[in-house]
Amino acid sequence: MKAEILTIGDEILIGQITNTNSVWIARQLNMAGIRVIHMASVADDKEAIITAFENAQKRADLVLITGGLGPTKDDITKKIFADYFKSPLIINAEVLNDVTRFFTKRNREISEINKKQALVPEGCTVIRNLNGTAPGMWMKKDKTIFISMPGVPYEMKAMVTDFILPKIKSENTLPHIYHKTVLTQGIGESTLSEIIEKWEDNLASKNIKLAYLPQPGIVRLRLSIYGTDEQKIKKAVEEEIQTLIPLIEKYVYGFENYGEETVTLEQTVSELLRKNNKTIALAESCTGGYISSLFTAIPGASEIFKGCIVPYTNKAKHELLKVDENLFTTVGSVSKECVEQLAQNVLKIFDSDYAIAVSGIAGPGGATAEKPVGLVWIAVAKKEKVYSAQFLFGENRQRNIVMTANAALNQLRKCILKTLH
Repeated sequence: MKAEILTIGDEILIGQITNTNSVWIARQLNMAGIRVIHMASVADDKEAIITAFENAQKRADLVLITGGLGPTKDDITKKIFADYFKSPLIINAEVLNDVTRFFTKRNREISEINKKQALVPEGCTVIRNLNGTAPGMWMKKDKTIFISMPGVPYEMKAMVTDFILPKIKSENTLPHIYHKTVLTQGIGESTLSEIIEKWEDNLASKNIKLAYLPQPGIVRLRLSIYGTDEQKIKKAVEEEIQTLIPLIEKYVYGFENYGEETVTLEQTVSELLRKNNKTIALAESCTGGYISSLFTAIPGASEIFKGCIVPYTNKAKHELLKVDENLFTTVGSVSKECVEQLAQNVLKIFDSDYAIAVSGIAGPGGATAEKPVGLVWIAVAKKEKVYSAQFLFGENRQRNIVMTANAALNQLRKCILKTLH
């Protein structure tokens, strides 16, 4: 079954609100074995909505629509929905009872405009809204099912979970869709593709699709497969991942199962520290406390996080963390020697098991011919040893901060696992 998702509303197209509904719906459909082939946002305009309906009908078996079902004049979806199906709007007694009950529970009078929420196209299957006043509507044109739902997320989600998906599953034999994602850090998308090119070329013969999902400092590799035998398709993907891992093992930090919360690098590292009963302290120069904020955003951070010093100036590096002043005039603060001293000294100050220190040129200013924007030194220390590495990220300040954080976290992960050399 192929599906299309349409969101209706000018507020989305002008960037006033973020379209989270489509993302959530797509995830639910995929987990149910329904393949989403198209998503679109449509203006509050009759011609645009009708055209979107016509185009969706040509390519999809199922069209899910959200938005534009409120009682005010700017909400035009219901009227256009009825026109598209050439079906007059009539009062539905069950919906009227639901709307009346909604206002009665809140000690409010139901107005004439609110009563209009009970109007639905004649012949439609009504989807009750127990969390609001706008009902959902299910109608079929030729071979395509159209389902219109309110745009309020919690109202829409209840309809999808409690009525729409159970009805679709009961009326259709759906295939299984399986996605699994390999999480990597420290390698660019193009370099990664070169390393795994031969492995990737073999996936097509096994009906497995590979997608590259890059973000600053991280590339996620998603393997996807469709089939009627759930165990068989899962096995096929897992076998390919086992073949992949030896090729890129030093870059892999975890896996993501579709539909579950994405595991972040900071969560992975925090769990490693907790599992090993170890603690971390940081000296953050160019990241300004950003890495610490990633740790402390995770519940229970006090079990593993000792503290952070942000020595943003050379004076602070010397006075707070005892960095040798001579380094600033010889090798500079963005150097191996500086970050190693920062890491070793913050380790002692907080009496932690591990320490991270970063110093770099985030940009856009501060660069020299020898030290361009994006140059970063990262050190990870433990009581008996300190490791350091140089990175060159790019020219965007915020991107450099994020990439530095991800690289530092991964260096710490490797140190804990004793794979950092």
